[in-house]
Amino acid sequence: MTTADIAAPRQDPYHIGHGHGHGSLARGHGEGGPAPKRIIVGYGFWIFLLSDIVMFSAFFAAFAVLQGETAGGPSGKDLFDLRITAIETGCLLISSFMCGMASLAAEARRALWFHAAMAATFVFGAAFIYLEVREFWVLVEQGAGPTRSAFLSAFFTLVGCHGLHVTAGLLWLLTMMAQIFAKGFRPDILRRYLCFSLFWHALDIIWVALFTVVYLMGAGA
Repeated sequence: MTTADIAAPRQDPYHIGHGHGHGSLARGHGEGGPAPKRIIVGYGFWIFLLSDIVMFSAFFAAFAVLQGETAGGPSGKDLFDLRITAIETGCLLISSFMCGMASLAAEARRALWFHAAMAATFVFGAAFIYLEVREFWVLVEQGAGPTRSAFLSAFFTLVGCHGLHVTAGLLWLLTMMAQIFAKGFRPDILRRYLCFSLFWHALDIIWVALFTVVYLMGAGA
């Protein structure tokens, strides 16, 4: 090996590092550097969401076991009003769509459209919570509270846990609107918004499963 060989930079004829001659100094995807922070944050938050889904799976399993344990009280067929529940589902689906529109506006750095879409997301999410609280209130007034039977305990736990998640999401939504209004589309804020949007869409998916298993199957049992 000559002195010239030592001084010359090592070549990568097969472009394994995609560095095009920059060697180990290259950074970024496929160039020997770390993954972008947006990818790391999104991946980590997906792990959190999966742990949340495991919790909901346990609640679904408990409801499936206890849905016939009415202790002589009313069942889902006697209590559920599918018209109201369908409106709840529509509100949550529309809010998820508007959240997606807000993501497009954030990507385009359109502040006005972002805040308009987020405001619509909040309105439909709040309407969902209002209808759910109203449903719980009517059931308790009818004597079908969570202490009436094992079936109702499982129902209130599963549906109420989802409602608490949506309520937390609404508070998070307002925080994101305030941060982007005050500080703009900074990279760190956009990463937080990515986590929020993942959270909100996951709640939408869980509700579709909940609506099918609890309400549709329960009302038709």
